[in-house]
Amino acid sequence: MNQTIGKPINRVDGRLKVTGDAKYSGEIPLENIAYGVIITSTIARGRIKHIDTSVAQKSSGVIGIITHLDAPKLYARPNFGHEGAAGEKLAPLQNPTIHYSGQAIGVAIADTLERATYAASLVKVDYEVETPLTEMGKERNRAYPIKKFVEFTVEFALGDADAEFAKAEVKIEATYTTPTEHHNPMEPHATAAVWEGENLTVYDSTQYIFGMREGLAKMLGIPHANVRVLCKFIGGSFGCKYGLWAHTPLAAIAARQFCRPVKIVLTREQMFGLVGHRSETEQQIKLGATPDGRLTALIHQGISQTSIFDEFVETFTTTSRTMYAVPNLRTAQSVVPLNKGTPTIMRAPGESVGTFALESAMDELAWALKLDPIELRLRNYAEVHPARQVPWSSKSLKECYALAAEKFGWSRRTPEPGSMRDDRYLIGMGMASACFPMEHFPASAIARIFADGSVVVQSGSQEIGTGTATVMAQLTADVLGVPVEKVRFEFGDTELARSPGTVGSGTAASVGTAVHGAAKAVRAKVLALAQKDPNSPLYAVPETDIETSQERIFVKNDSAKGETYQAVLARHNLQQIDASFDAKPQEEEEFAKCSFGAHFVEVRVDPELGEVRLTRVVGAFAAGRILNEKTARSQISGATIMGIGMALHEETITDPHTGRIVNDNLAEYHLPVNADIPPIDIYFIDEVDTHVNPIGVKGAGEVGITGIIAAIANAVYHATGKRIRDLPITPDKLL
Repeated sequence: MNQTIGKPINRVDGRLKVTGDAKYSGEIPLENIAYGVIITSTIARGRIKHIDTSVAQKSSGVIGIITHLDAPKLYARPNFGHEGAAGEKLAPLQNPTIHYSGQAIGVAIADTLERATYAASLVKVDYEVETPLTEMGKERNRAYPIKKFVEFTVEFALGDADAEFAKAEVKIEATYTTPTEHHNPMEPHATAAVWEGENLTVYDSTQYIFGMREGLAKMLGIPHANVRVLCKFIGGSFGCKYGLWAHTPLAAIAARQFCRPVKIVLTREQMFGLVGHRSETEQQIKLGATPDGRLTALIHQGISQTSIFDEFVETFTTTSRTMYAVPNLRTAQSVVPLNKGTPTIMRAPGESVGTFALESAMDELAWALKLDPIELRLRNYAEVHPARQVPWSSKSLKECYALAAEKFGWSRRTPEPGSMRDDRYLIGMGMASACFPMEHFPASAIARIFADGSVVVQSGSQEIGTGTATVMAQLTADVLGVPVEKVRFEFGDTELARSPGTVGSGTAASVGTAVHGAAKAVRAKVLALAQKDPNSPLYAVPETDIETSQERIFVKNDSAKGETYQAVLARHNLQQIDASFDAKPQEEEEFAKCSFGAHFVEVRVDPELGEVRLTRVVGAFAAGRILNEKTARSQISGATIMGIGMALHEETITDPHTGRIVNDNLAEYHLPVNADIPPIDIYFIDEVDTHVNPIGVKGAGEVGITGIIAAIANAVYHATGKRIRDLPITPDKLL
């Protein structure tokens, strides 16, 4: 073996990206391209009485304008689940009804982007306006309960949590709120659509090319075999590009109607209205405990927002059924329909905001009991899954606590709030647990060895910036014993082997297992040729006695007895040899599978200004086998930075009277910048877990955002003695 797995190898696509040679969906060169600009509603509820496109139609360079008056028939589909990509089930431009501000009500097509933008501004719309439902708190009487959302059980009960909480000797009861947040990737959504007869090719910035193909085919009413979706690179996503939103079918119908390729790239403002968001939540946590800190009851319930026409649930109670050993547990959620766009998945959907509430409440309990927060967590450490009562496939959370606490210097913390200072600044230290479920989806791959010794492995996955192409090359190189530089991973095309969406931190486990299997299969084919060939030094040598390294297959105890892949193929007059592999999740229901971690943070608070600055962040994580230390650390760091944004900066603000988002730009939607981010030290506990999948991978893309928000809130409390339960933690809440 080359033993490339785990090494911090540079990204194989790094040079393409830093030189600008990587082509994103909005940059694909197409002949005779036309440009589309979506026209959006300025009201949040009502209907279009009249829409006048006459002036816009006569504008220079305009090819056409499509509205609900002349749009072709499109078909609705499930808005979330396994049948195609997520997103709105609302088919665009099918009627004059308006459900939310920023809804697509038309599309202008012209020969340049500037002319299309100007034409869109010339369209005049008269509305019949109704009062929109915009505030979740005021509309809570319209909430309805959810028992299950997709595969997530939402309503759950173990024992009698209410009765045990009522008689608990120590109680914590608090409400935590999180605002609407938007993904805001650097690359906006982009689609270019091309028709050739009855066949449609779509270049789309999507996390799920196969789901996009199926959802788009269903919406257009054509066979999915007639749709090809390509996505080579994505400039950030975080969940919003998992869905099929209005711009993609609009590009498709415009390209068909005007008989030329059409490209639509959303504006930054449209990224706040047309492509989903993280739902607002209001969560109640009740913890009952004994005086020595043993949990006797845990109740986690609350509400989140969905749209008037879809059902999406921010499953914030899931971690409460996973994290701590508690004999009496109840979770329940309801959703409130509002005149807002449909929410969607956003990095660690549910778990990110849910752990803010749970881990903040645990910190409050630690203070009430005068216990070290780590000690409280250890006293309630779940040796088996609390809700399912099955063992973990592996769990190294105790090791994460110990390693991160040591590296952070937790022992230097003095326990009383406000007891640590640096000159006039208040210093606070906080910690929290991190947890994210391990996901494994069906995936397929094909591996090819060529006569020159180079290798190509293919799977129709997506590269959303996580380093997928790099770790797939590493897995292949490791199996075949060839340099990573000789392996090319091809992806991003529905004509390749089927793969799942890049979601749930499941790509490395799912596609990686398929790639690993395909590499082993093609190696076996080459070996079989040699084993049957009397002219080969490997003639009749059993596979159990074989190793691979330095582009050779050889006998374990006699490295001279072997040959190269090139030699085997040349002797059999083969230009290439290939093999495929279909990977399916290992159905071992007797095990619970999760990635775990621990965050430790230090904050510096200005008591006069209420300004919070992070000065240190340390995290330790156990996410199964780490395929590439550099890309895994990048994933955890990126997730941590997103969590910092959620804790201190991010909030989408809606005008309650009009339903319009008032900070729909990067100037007023506050995101953390370099000056906000301190050194982030990430450590890994490398686990050997044979139960999750053949390559032992759990996933590291989202566990880093769970817990970090609570760790910051807990540190702020330690510094100031003020418990902030309403995100984001802004200066006004501390003064």
